[in-house]
Amino acid sequence: MIKKIILPLLLVAISMVSTGCSTMHMGWTAVTQQHKLDDGAMEAYDNMFTKVTEYGDPARAMMREFKVSEDVTNEDVAESIHSLAASYNMRITGDIKMYTKEDAAPEEVKHARIFSLCSLHIAKVFLNHSRYYGGFMPCRIMLVEYGNGDRFLITMDMTLAIHGGFPLPDEMLEMGLKVKKAMEEIPARAAEGDF
Repeated sequence: MIKKIILPLLLVAISMVSTGCSTMHMGWTAVTQQHKLDDGAMEAYDNMFTKVTEYGDPARAMMREFKVSEDVTNEDVAESIHSLAASYNMRITGDIKMYTKEDAAPEEVKHARIFSLCSLHIAKVFLNHSRYYGGFMPCRIMLVEYGNGDRFLITMDMTLAIHGGFPLPDEMLEMGLKVKKAMEEIPARAAEGDF
């Protein structure tokens, strides 16, 4: 009886060690270390992984996008982002037109422009906590227009940056949530031409 229980467990352990089964390792780590993580971590990782398996595109899984209304011009979008940034205590730190290709095919990117935004005080607090937050800075919104006229505003989904690890100190959590709100609402509003 004991051999019937121990043998399968031993085989699983050997296969895990010999094949480097990362899925089993991830599951084991999630179950045994979950108590250390932010309460929203597992849901955030699950949402991201679900999107990866649905689209096969890890970049898409980490972003949010907003379709730009047909009656809103690219310059309206730019003016809206510049105008809204200040109302969310964000500073425009860059506005770069990456390129424009007039004869783009319908499925090809015709125009791309990046807006960089930052709250300098919040950036300093997060960098003092972990210099690796610098990889997320400044926050960006990208305007992408296709040859067929479809336009989107794309920005990073900040859920994992805020909830994906150990809980942030309360003051940092509040700051991070303010930036997350700004980086969701600014492109959502700019896509509608809201000022």
